[in-house]
Amino acid sequence: MIELTTIPHINAVLNGVTVLLLLVARGYAKSGNTEAHKKTMLVTLIVSSMFLALYVTYHFGGGFAKFGGEGLIRWIYFPILIVHVIGAVVILPLVPTAVFHAIKGNLDKHRSIVKWTWPIWFFVATSGVVVYVMAFHIFPCSGACLATGINVPGR
Repeated sequence: MIELTTIPHINAVLNGVTVLLLLVARGYAKSGNTEAHKKTMLVTLIVSSMFLALYVTYHFGGGFAKFGGEGLIRWIYFPILIVHVIGAVVILPLVPTAVFHAIKGNLDKHRSIVKWTWPIWFFVATSGVVVYVMAFHIFPCSGACLATGINVPGR
């Protein structure tokens, strides 16, 4: 069984893999290699679904990482986090909609949705890795920050 404290680390890897898969899938689509694009996107969907399941498990299990950075870095971190979260909410219905149109063979509709879906999904996955690195490795919560009673992974 996966420990709650390891989920953010696993999710960072899943986000990184998603970024790479999205780039590869886009390359296949641009080159006209439809079969490779489909297979790569299927793997991307599986990886992202694993991420989502673990993300929900982590947060419903009480997991929450408090950002330990002080001063100017907070003005950098929190806007990234806020846009990341908004993008994650926006992408949630877009991905299944794009997949639905691809499966149905409505490629014009699929392409029109993917024009928005791909860059948002790519940003969300990339910014997820950035947020993780900032909150868990560069500016982890420590000292008085830990006294708040927040469940900080790894402590």
